[in-house]
Amino acid sequence: MEHGDRYSERPCLEAVHLVRVKLRKSLFLLPNLITLSSVFCGFYAIILCGRGAEPADFYRAALLIVYAMFFDTIDGRVARLTKTQSALGVQLDSLADVISFGVAPAALLYRWSLEALGPMGVVACFAYVSCGVIRLARFNVLTMGETGAPKKPSKFIIGLPIPGAAGIIVSLVVANHAVAGDLPQMSPVVLTVVLVLSACMVSTIRFRSFKDLKLSVGSALVVLFAVGSTAFIALQFQPAFALVWLLSSYVAIGLVEAVFGLSARTFKRARPARDEPVER
Repeated sequence: MEHGDRYSERPCLEAVHLVRVKLRKSLFLLPNLITLSSVFCGFYAIILCGRGAEPADFYRAALLIVYAMFFDTIDGRVARLTKTQSALGVQLDSLADVISFGVAPAALLYRWSLEALGPMGVVACFAYVSCGVIRLARFNVLTMGETGAPKKPSKFIIGLPIPGAAGIIVSLVVANHAVAGDLPQMSPVVLTVVLVLSACMVSTIRFRSFKDLKLSVGSALVVLFAVGSTAFIALQFQPAFALVWLLSSYVAIGLVEAVFGLSARTFKRARPARDEPVER
């Protein structure tokens, strides 16, 4: 009887192991499905931009890109929590970013404001997409290890991340929709913003990733300043301007740190070594 029970338990154990293996394999689909949700948001935003020139369509397209940012944020976290990171996920995420944060914001920009500039607006939007693609390709090369597996996220990112650039564009659209601004007068300003964002994406400026942010006095002060200033902007002006301020501050912090870092390195090179005689 005991032998019979022992042999009868084997198929049950094998079935449980098989279910666990299938469940483990199915977990790899979860972050990829979230990434594809981001692609759908970007794709539908492009459709809205091409359908008409109504301000409501531009506002909905901007919100869809915001939803794409949400999916882009959680797909990597889900992959890390379920331990399903893979080289396929990295490549898929970059391809999704090209659509959701490259092509979709460029189409939104052109139809919303830069169409009034004619060929110059087309060139500016294409420059944004091109710089975004180059930025993502460089990111893939830098984050892939020698074995082909993705590396651990670092504290800094070289070049402005394309979701951050898209976020600034979306925040401008949302803020303009809130105050019903004059688009023809804004076109030169928007053109300048697009060119600056494109240059930042392909630059070697290091922007903080906040992936391994540790609690300290400095980080607490930065977070407190960001939250306090954003709340002040939202209460004093319009809540839509808070997102513009927050994302613009992120870019400004990267530029300021780059300038101070360059100045510090220049001063260090110019300062003579201890054993080096100083001319009198």
